[in-house]
Amino acid sequence: MADITHLPMEQLQDLEYCIDSNPPWRHVHTKVQASDKSAPCLIMKEWLPLLSEELNCSSSETILLAFQNYILVLGTSVMIPSLLVPAMGGNDLNHCSLDKCDHCISLNFALEDLLGGTCHMGDKIRVIQTLLFVAGINTLLQALFGTRLPAVVGGSFAYLIPIIYIISDSSLQRISEPHERFLHTMRAIQGALIVASSIQIILGYSQVWGLFSRFFSPLGMAPVVGLVGLGLFQRGFPAMLGNCVEIGIPMLLLVIGVSQYLKHVRPLKEVPIFERFPVLICVTIVWIYALILTASGAYRGRSTPTQNSCRTDRANLISSAPWFKFPYPLQWGPPTFSAGHSFAMMSAVLVSMIESTGAYKAASRLAIATPPPAYVLSRGIGWQGIGILLDGLFGTCTGSTVSVENVGLLGLTRVGSRRVVQISAGFMIFFAMLGKFGAVFASIPFPIFAALYCVLFGLVASVGLSFLQFTNMNSMRNLFITGLSLFLGISVPQFFNEYWVPNRHGLVNTNAGWFNAFLNTIFSSPATVGLIVAVFLDNTIEVEKAKKDRGMPWWVKFRTFRGDNRNEEFYTLPFNLNKFFPPT
Repeated sequence: MADITHLPMEQLQDLEYCIDSNPPWRHVHTKVQASDKSAPCLIMKEWLPLLSEELNCSSSETILLAFQNYILVLGTSVMIPSLLVPAMGGNDLNHCSLDKCDHCISLNFALEDLLGGTCHMGDKIRVIQTLLFVAGINTLLQALFGTRLPAVVGGSFAYLIPIIYIISDSSLQRISEPHERFLHTMRAIQGALIVASSIQIILGYSQVWGLFSRFFSPLGMAPVVGLVGLGLFQRGFPAMLGNCVEIGIPMLLLVIGVSQYLKHVRPLKEVPIFERFPVLICVTIVWIYALILTASGAYRGRSTPTQNSCRTDRANLISSAPWFKFPYPLQWGPPTFSAGHSFAMMSAVLVSMIESTGAYKAASRLAIATPPPAYVLSRGIGWQGIGILLDGLFGTCTGSTVSVENVGLLGLTRVGSRRVVQISAGFMIFFAMLGKFGAVFASIPFPIFAALYCVLFGLVASVGLSFLQFTNMNSMRNLFITGLSLFLGISVPQFFNEYWVPNRHGLVNTNAGWFNAFLNTIFSSPATVGLIVAVFLDNTIEVEKAKKDRGMPWWVKFRTFRGDNRNEEFYTLPFNLNKFFPPT
C-alpha cells in the first residue's frame, strides 16, 4: 500500500493570516524562518511560522480587506429589506404630504419638524441603513467579547417565515394606510424579536448550549457545517443568478479565474492582489459591465423580473437615501408585544443559533484556530442573543446570525484575521450613517452577489466535510449517519419550501398560526434538520463501541477552555476581562 501522505491536521495550514496574525498598520518588511512547527499560525510577528517567506503588509491592505468584507455583507443586508418592506406597506421612495410640507423633498427632510410637515424618507433605505448599523455593532461585540472569531454577524433569512406570519396578521392587514401599516408591523416584529432574544441569551449565558455541545462530535458536526453552506443553494442559481445569467455567469467565471488561476500573479510584488481582493476586483469589473448594459438599453422590453434583477437603476436606493442619518433605538415607535408573534419568532432564534454554531466551527478552522470550547461557544451565543435584542430595539426587520458568505471569504482570501473583521464592522457603521455613499455600494445588482455565493457557500460546505478526516469513513455506521444527515438535510427543507412558496402557509397549516410558523421554520432549515438527524443518530447508535470511529479522541480536548493550551491564545477576552469572567 502506498504511503498515506495527507494525514489529519488539527489546524489548516494553507492560510496567510490566522486569527491572531493581524496585518500591521505600518508598512513592515519581516523575514520569517521555518524552525518551529508547533506555531499555530502561518504568519505572526510574535510566532515563528511554518513556511519561509517574506511578509510585506501595510495598513492599506488591511483596510481593503475590511472593505471587501463590508461589500460582501451588503448582499443580504439589501435583499432582506427588499423582500419584506414592500410586504409591510413600506415604500422605496421619499414621501411627503405636500399640502403640509411643500419643501420637504428639496430640503432632504432637514426642516421637517420646523415646517410641521409629515415627510419621511424611503422606508426601504432606512431599514437597510439600520440593519447595517446594527450588524456593525453586533460584529464588533462578537469579535471583542463573544467567540472572538473573525465572523461577521448580519441579517438572517431564517427569520422570514415568522416575519411573514406577523405581516399577514389580520389586525395589521386591516390598516388601510400603507405607511401606517408598515410602522405597526415593524413594531410588532420588534416586540417579537425582543422577547425571542431571551432564548439565546439564556441558553448562552447559562452555559446550557455549551453543555448540549458535549453531544457534538466531528462525525455529527460535519454534515451540520456542510449544510450551513449547501443548504443555501437557493441563493445561487435558483433564486438570483438564473434570473440574469448575462451578469451572473461572467461574474462566476471571473471569480474562479481571478482567485484560483491568477492567484500567483503579482503585479505588485509585495501583495498578491488577485488572491487577496478577488471580490473587489470582480465586483468592480462586472458592475461596470452591468452599468454599460443598462445604459445601452439592453433590457428594454424585457420582463419585469429580469429588469429588476439585471438593471442597475431599479433599486431606488441612492435617490431615497439621506446624506446623513443616525439610527437609534425605538426610531419606529414603541414595540408591541404578542404571545403568538413571540412564540413564532423563537423558532427562528433557535434556527439561527444552530446555523451560527456551524458557522463558528467553520470560521475557527479557516482562521487556523482550535474548535471553540463549550464555554466560548456559549459566550458567543449569549452575545448573539444580545445582538437580536439590539435588532428588536433598533428595528432591523430581521434577526441576526453569522454571515456564511463572510466565513467563506476567509478561505477564499486566505485571511482569517480578527482585526480585518473588526475594521469591516467600522465600515458598516460608518456607511450606515452616511446614507448616500452607502447607497451607491448597496445598489450592486443581486446576481453579482449570487455568483459570489456559489463559490463561498460551497467553500464553507467543504470545510464542514473536512471534519470527516478525524473519523473512520471505512465504518458503515459512519457512512450511514453522514449520508442520511446530508440527504435529509437537503430533502426535508426542500419539501417544506415547495409548500411554502405558492401560498405562504407552509406544509404545517393548522388554525394556530404561531404553531405553523414555528414548525415550518424549524424544518425549512437544512442545518437544523441535519443537526437533529446527525446528533441523534451519532449518540444512539453503538456509541461506546464507535467512540474512536466518530472522532471523539481528537474532539474531547477542545471541549473545555483549558483542555488545550492554544485555546487561551485564541479565545481569551481582551482588556484582561478573563480575570473578572473566568472560563468555566
